[in-house]
Amino acid sequence: MPRLPTDDLRIRASMPLESPAALARELPLDDAGADFVARCRRAVDEIVLGRDPRLLAVVGPCSIHDPVAALDYAQRLRAAAGRLERELLVVMRVYFEKPRTTVGWKGLINDPGLDDSFEIGRGLRLARRTMLDLTALRVPVATEFLDTTLGQYYSDLVSWAAIGARTVESQVHRELASGLSMAVGFKNRTDGNVRVAVDAIRAARSPHWFPSLTKDGTPAILGTAGNESGHLVLRGGTAGPNFAAEPVAAAIAQLAEAGLPPYLMVDCSHANSAKDAERQPAVAEAVAAQVAAGAGIMGVMLESNLVGGTQDYRSRPLVYGRSVTDPCLPLERTVPVLERLAEAVRGRQRLARRAP
Repeated sequence: MPRLPTDDLRIRASMPLESPAALARELPLDDAGADFVARCRRAVDEIVLGRDPRLLAVVGPCSIHDPVAALDYAQRLRAAAGRLERELLVVMRVYFEKPRTTVGWKGLINDPGLDDSFEIGRGLRLARRTMLDLTALRVPVATEFLDTTLGQYYSDLVSWAAIGARTVESQVHRELASGLSMAVGFKNRTDGNVRVAVDAIRAARSPHWFPSLTKDGTPAILGTAGNESGHLVLRGGTAGPNFAAEPVAAAIAQLAEAGLPPYLMVDCSHANSAKDAERQPAVAEAVAAQVAAGAGIMGVMLESNLVGGTQDYRSRPLVYGRSVTDPCLPLERTVPVLERLAEAVRGRQRLARRAP
């Protein structure tokens, strides 16, 4: 009697994928680019740890689906960032993976053709190429680490990282964050629970050993040193928004009680704006008032694109510069928000100078 198969019963296909090291050799980061990334990471660290009075502004599309439009957006954002650099460190959202509550388009890496062809090798190449192009423009890159292996293909180009609301409770993501080379923001859970994110920050500050892959694609056990630049990102939840002064103060108190730096970032999108992009300026205004009053808010996040709103990723033709995931604020309305936040930072700096 033939032996019944017991393995890979639900695997329909297997496609080869080159190693992270091979892709890096094909699309290398030059010395000047590496120096820029290193300087940006140090600047981010100084802000999230409260040693730099500026505000970290993570701004850009909900997700990248068109690298050409992303570069167009970056060039326009860079002009505003340069004008406000004394008050803000602007880092562009360059998200290539999209977490889904159920199903849907999973991002440029998973499906670069937006046609369910799932050419992940091409998606990784596009992702790394886009990050290299942004680095050449001297625009710092922020991204979310969703899949725990794909980051090996582009982590050398990232200045700020996020662990999302759906993965903040995951042990493997906490272990991953403990070994990442940049500051990591941990979002509160989708229901609004902040304690889980505080616990994640504490866990990521510790060393860990865990199975993973090397840059050459070899299975290995990796040992980390721990990441002291983990921080909290308030994004609201099903229980309601948490950007107002009272929940911000309560979250800062939780951080202090846990022995963590009492500084946090506020995400003006997601549940804090009820996923209504047009409400982000109002959220940012409330945040700006707290910043000017001296609150421990060290960063903000805005979902912004060349064109406001959203569109179905299956639509043809797609509107250039419009999100295919969450709705975004148009760039023309984003710049005044950044200017208002810069004004608030100047107010906080004046307040600090008057303090005894």
